[in-house]
Amino acid sequence: MGHVFYKKILDNNKSWVTNKLDSDPEYFKRLENGQKPPLLWIGCADSRVPANEIIGAEPGEVFVHRNIANMVIHTDMNMLSVLDYAVNALKIEHIIVCGHYGCGGVKAAMENQSIGLIDNWIRHIKDVYRIHQVELEKINDEKERWDRFVELNVIEQVFDLAETSIVQNAWKNNQKLTVHGWAYGVGTGIVNDLNVNLRSNEELDEVYKLNF
Repeated sequence: MGHVFYKKILDNNKSWVTNKLDSDPEYFKRLENGQKPPLLWIGCADSRVPANEIIGAEPGEVFVHRNIANMVIHTDMNMLSVLDYAVNALKIEHIIVCGHYGCGGVKAAMENQSIGLIDNWIRHIKDVYRIHQVELEKINDEKERWDRFVELNVIEQVFDLAETSIVQNAWKNNQKLTVHGWAYGVGTGIVNDLNVNLRSNEELDEVYKLNF
């Protein structure tokens, strides 16, 4: 079964290339010349949440970073490297942090079951629960609490992103850059814009502001 699937995805690639060239013979030649995407997407690694497809974007239009539960952790050099390149080299104008309802990482952070190495990553999500514990524990329905936790986690990551030295420095230099927070419905395909849109250092708490 594994070998059959592996062969199938290789065949899919050939079919995809053929279809693209049939409709546009120069498609790959244009991509070869470099990228200038206007958007950085920070999303969950969940296989049901493909960044490009959700927003109908073509290759070359979205710079993507994904991890468990779309986290922005200030010691994560992988995320910071992607962010730095996107902001300072590609000069992207929008960053979307996109979580999704039904996120397993967020669900695990609501519980106490040890899973393994990932427990250490999940602990960062538990910090978000602790911050919003009063609001969350007023919600009696577990599914509704889970959905709200997904939203609150996205909102916290948006602020964490804005608090990075990379984003603050871009804003200080008057670079056009907006950070947004979304929650995606896996069962509907619809994006819920959480209306958290940050555009300047003035929107940050004083304690997080950096003097450059």
